[in-house]
Amino acid sequence: MSGGGDGEDNDALWDAVKKTVVPLGKSRASAAKIEKAKTHPKPPAKRKYAHPAPSQPAPRAPSLPPITKLDRRARSKIARGSTEIEGKLDLHGHKLAEAKHRLADFLARAQAREKSLVLVITGKGTVATHGTERGVLKREVPMWLGSAEFRPLVIGFEEAASRHGGAGALYVRVRRSR
Repeated sequence: MSGGGDGEDNDALWDAVKKTVVPLGKSRASAAKIEKAKTHPKPPAKRKYAHPAPSQPAPRAPSLPPITKLDRRARSKIARGSTEIEGKLDLHGHKLAEAKHRLADFLARAQAREKSLVLVITGKGTVATHGTERGVLKREVPMWLGSAEFRPLVIGFEEAASRHGGAGALYVRVRRSR
């Protein structure tokens, strides 16, 4: 195209073409209504109650991946010894706060070293003379592993096979670092 007044001629031609176009499934009358609505828009309806617009959208919490169990095949490979346990943490004799801190450090180091499966030994606990359970770590460690605090480190966990400690130990699958 050459310069000059062609731009105005093209705009006029385009406007003429637009007027002849009818949307599919619509009549010429509805096309005229659409064109009229485009040239004379209605003012927005007034609300009875005005709500202030938020200055910024609320920050989204990062989605936490769900905790999963080992599938049957993986569990049997671990129990048979064909899948290697890449680290072990024994929490016997530790107080709760110290045990939680040691567990977090252990899992963070395992993740940094790209370990995928570790064993956490909690002990089976015993039943005291009054019928109360004394296995505090056995009860607390699974709750910690399932909490939001440990989700970035843990894919899943479950009770270990008897050769690895049974009810007193947990297989923990470590999440890859991002």
